[in-house]
Amino acid sequence: MLVAAAVCPHPPLLVPQVAGAAAAELDRLRAACAEAVRSLVEAGPDVLVVTGGDGSPASFPGDAAGSLRPWGPDVRVGPAGGEPVLPLSLTIGRWLLEHSAGAPEGRLPLRFEAVAADAPTAECAALGRRLADSAGRVALLVMGDGSARRVEKSPGYVHPDAVPYDDLLAAALGAGDSGALLALDPARAAELWVAGRAAFQVLAGAAHGAPPPAAELLREDAPYGVGYFVARWLW
Repeated sequence: MLVAAAVCPHPPLLVPQVAGAAAAELDRLRAACAEAVRSLVEAGPDVLVVTGGDGSPASFPGDAAGSLRPWGPDVRVGPAGGEPVLPLSLTIGRWLLEHSAGAPEGRLPLRFEAVAADAPTAECAALGRRLADSAGRVALLVMGDGSARRVEKSPGYVHPDAVPYDDLLAAALGAGDSGALLALDPARAAELWVAGRAAFQVLAGAAHGAPPPAAELLREDAPYGVGYFVARWLW
């Protein structure tokens, strides 16, 4: 069953070596992510699963590696010498696990699960249920961004509904409202360039309809015109 979940964004700039001189701009976001990851470890799970969107679904073992070379410096995560197979969302997730205080690397089993960014809601929810049922105590690290159409300089240019949509996401993540996440329309999310929609619905499915007794939005930010959220759900 699911005992803890954390939501974090996955911009390459979250990694200081990629951000370069702009690294300090995301210090608070990194700190919030580290706090969320610590919550997962402190929940004492039997397995920690990292899930995030990609072009197609795929499962990766705990020793899978990733690289940020397509986005700048060849920052690698995972075992040295391992072939970098993890997509961006899971690579950033692994980086957070390796660079957060109390990181679980080497101390508990890991798994990585990519969900297709355009996967239907039912498929996302079913994946979440399978992940939650895969062990007695499961912790889930969910990697996903909000809308990339918030302002004129956003990657997808500006859309008038982007900020209200992100407000809805922030409210649902902060309240542990899996029903609101399951109600997200995939086509609408695609229109607003919401990269995390599928991963958020995996989380909702993993919750099995049981609201977390403790839910908290640790950080909400949009420094580059993209919505970023950090949240934790604890049972």
